[in-house]
Amino acid sequence: MAAKLPPLHPGEVLREEYLKPLGLTPYALAAALDVPRTRIERLANEETGITADTALRLGRYFRTTPEFWMNLQDRYELETERRALGKRLEKIEQREAICA
Repeated sequence: MAAKLPPLHPGEVLREEYLKPLGLTPYALAAALDVPRTRIERLANEETGITADTALRLGRYFRTTPEFWMNLQDRYELETERRALGKRLEKIEQREAICA
């Protein structure tokens, strides 16, 4: 069986799909978004995640939605944690939900 690829970090999407093709530096993007340079550098280097504030700014600047950026972050976090939990997650007994 082939090994699974690691979860896609939103910083990789920002770097590979936006910064590089548009010839933007983290510094230039940070200035355009009115945020500290280090925020964009750390994100593009996959050292930190996307906050709601950053998602709103990226959505506005790149004409995407903030949900696009937050969904990337949510998916990354869920997949990372799913892998960390591994078999322990499967051991949890499921129950039927009781809806009123």
